[in-house]
Amino acid sequence: MAQSASATLHKTMYWVMAILSVGIALGAIRYLIPGAPGGAPQVLANAATRYGVLTAHAAFAMIAMAIGPFQFFTRLRRNRPALHRRMGQIYVACCLIGGAFGLMLAIGSAAGPIATAGFGLLALGWLFTTFTAWRHAVRRDFSLHERWMIHSFALCFAAVTLRLYLIPVGVFQLEFFLAFRVISFSCWVPNILVAEWIIARRWPRRRTAS
Repeated sequence: MAQSASATLHKTMYWVMAILSVGIALGAIRYLIPGAPGGAPQVLANAATRYGVLTAHAAFAMIAMAIGPFQFFTRLRRNRPALHRRMGQIYVACCLIGGAFGLMLAIGSAAGPIATAGFGLLALGWLFTTFTAWRHAVRRDFSLHERWMIHSFALCFAAVTLRLYLIPVGVFQLEFFLAFRVISFSCWVPNILVAEWIIARRWPRRRTAS
């Protein structure tokens, strides 16, 4: 009974994650439409947005967000391995390109050096975990590949948690840049901790190697 309840909880959490990911990905389409609202004015104050960096980051990150959840769908991996592999290749490419543009945005953050550090570490972590996951897939070490992909998507999911944290900022009219500095870390650090918890539960006797 306990195992059944745990499985139901995990399945529910998975679908909530998937729905939020796809929803945020669809919402990011506005960054690609000329003349459409493209985010908070404070975010658009980033000098890099003038050169299309935000648009490029949004374009590739939204594809990664939309694909990511389905890479953990066991039935797809088992029944359609070629499709899983092709989607994974697209995910990795979009993460690496989107992460590189994200790093440019972090460097130009109008919220100052703390936000630059937070979002910069997020971008670097996203690049590193995704590349490491891809490297293990190439080596056909699929156990380590899956663990590093959990890390990668935990950082990708920061796009969702960031927007969830921005809701109370708007509702309670908090000072944006002060809140944004906190969010630059809180949008991804808890995600990594959750990823570590998931990995520890699924692989309790072995530690993830680099």
